[in-house]
Amino acid sequence: MMEMLPLNIQKPGRYVAAEINACRKDFDTARTRFLLAFPDVYEVGMSHLGLHLLYQLLNGMEGVMAARAYAPWLDYEEFLRSRGERLRGQESRRPLCEFDFVGFSLQYELSYTNILTMLDLGGIPRRARERGAGAPWVIAGGPCAFNPEPLAEFLDFVVLGEAEEVLPQIVALHQEWRAACEDRTAFLRAVATVP
Repeated sequence: MMEMLPLNIQKPGRYVAAEINACRKDFDTARTRFLLAFPDVYEVGMSHLGLHLLYQLLNGMEGVMAARAYAPWLDYEEFLRSRGERLRGQESRRPLCEFDFVGFSLQYELSYTNILTMLDLGGIPRRARERGAGAPWVIAGGPCAFNPEPLAEFLDFVVLGEAEEVLPQIVALHQEWRAACEDRTAFLRAVATVP
């Protein structure tokens, strides 16, 4: 359920996930829960066709649910922080820290600080080395992923090239890894074999 928004939040439609054709799969029964995170405000992220493509691809897969999250504007960020609330996936209303993957779309370098804000608001440790068992995999792709070094200490891994070609493999590897109850390093080794 959506938290109550105060009257002074500008453009509250950014946060209510009331679009026609939004996919709302059951969070609890999904074997893989994927959050597509766009590190800019809703109206910028919604205009990105790649996000729509990945959203449809993931939600079309058996046992996978995908939700979206966008960087909040300053007024909503202040509201979340003042109440101790977490940034949530729009469709599921679950905090970012409850997903298996949080995948950022890196469209331009000026959005990098928004990634750190979203991780912090979502209850996810900012640095990859601080994430333990049960933490989501923080990944990224998009045009700026070809130079991942500026974000290396914050991301678990980066998808180079077209994500729609490799996401089904990554999801399958994740489900195998989870079933085997191995440590995080084992999954990173497995995912490194995906061309």
